[in-house]
Amino acid sequence: MYTKILVTGGSGFIGSNFIRYMLNKYPSVEIINLDSLTYCGNPENLSDISATPQYKFVQGDICDKKLCRELMEKVDAVVNFAAESHVDNSIKNSYQFVKTNVMGTQNLLDAALDSSLKLFYHISTDEVFGDLSSTDPAFNEDTPYNPRSPYSASKAASDHLVRAYHHTHKLPIIISNCSNNYGPYQYPEKMIPLFITNILEGKKVPVYGNGENVRDWLHVVDHCNAIDVILNRGRVGETYCIGGGCEMKNIDITKLILKEMGASENMIEYVEDRKGHDHRYAIDFSKLKKETGWQPEHNFLDGLQETIFWYKKNELWWKKIKK
Repeated sequence: MYTKILVTGGSGFIGSNFIRYMLNKYPSVEIINLDSLTYCGNPENLSDISATPQYKFVQGDICDKKLCRELMEKVDAVVNFAAESHVDNSIKNSYQFVKTNVMGTQNLLDAALDSSLKLFYHISTDEVFGDLSSTDPAFNEDTPYNPRSPYSASKAASDHLVRAYHHTHKLPIIISNCSNNYGPYQYPEKMIPLFITNILEGKKVPVYGNGENVRDWLHVVDHCNAIDVILNRGRVGETYCIGGGCEMKNIDITKLILKEMGASENMIEYVEDRKGHDHRYAIDFSKLKKETGWQPEHNFLDGLQETIFWYKKNELWWKKIKK
């Protein structure tokens, strides 16, 4: 078990949930959180555990070579969440995505080579695999990469770099590709928190195109549990796909959110579709299940109700962000 972990991008949605999960589960684990606190990195995401002796926050950029080398010397594993991740933003301006997701990862890998690190765990996305038709089999670890947005292209490039450092330098690495996450602390530019908070504000919910696009949904706590399992039981050099086993059309999720919040479907506003909008993502996580026994625990409806409740109870958190 790794007892000293550097988490990059730990003040974001998934990273902050992972840090809280690990500190609650393992009293002996020490975590350093390196985050540059860009617009979606929020120190309030971890305010409840900020005074925990086993937790240390460092504000800094993963492109800072000196800082990354200093931090690597203090840990035995890195879990790299740090990434620009919003597709719409990558379409408008891809530079920051290439800088953070590609150059930042390359800098972390170089720092890892100069240290005695035992594992470099890189968090990726199912979007690197491209697009599926309604009848295609789900993505798995052998699916060829076919990124179709600047965001997914930058993540694909970072994945390739991680594998190249393993092959060339024998750096101990693991990669996992996850499906769409949802849950508490998700920045309200993403679909589920945007729709929940818009409804709470009495605003319309914007649905791209006809809403027929399909995504596989994974509760963030299930994702954190999977990362924990892979971190401690995964095989070095391997890739693992993590999915929620819950494929749903965007329009069906929209109507479900409206129903659960007692709002009318008149709140739906169909908007121009996203450029190059992928039709369907789906994850086959049978490799992970076979090797470790992991599978998601959250039923989607229960997880959605829990998420709606969280946003209702934390209006100060999201209202400050949306302003």
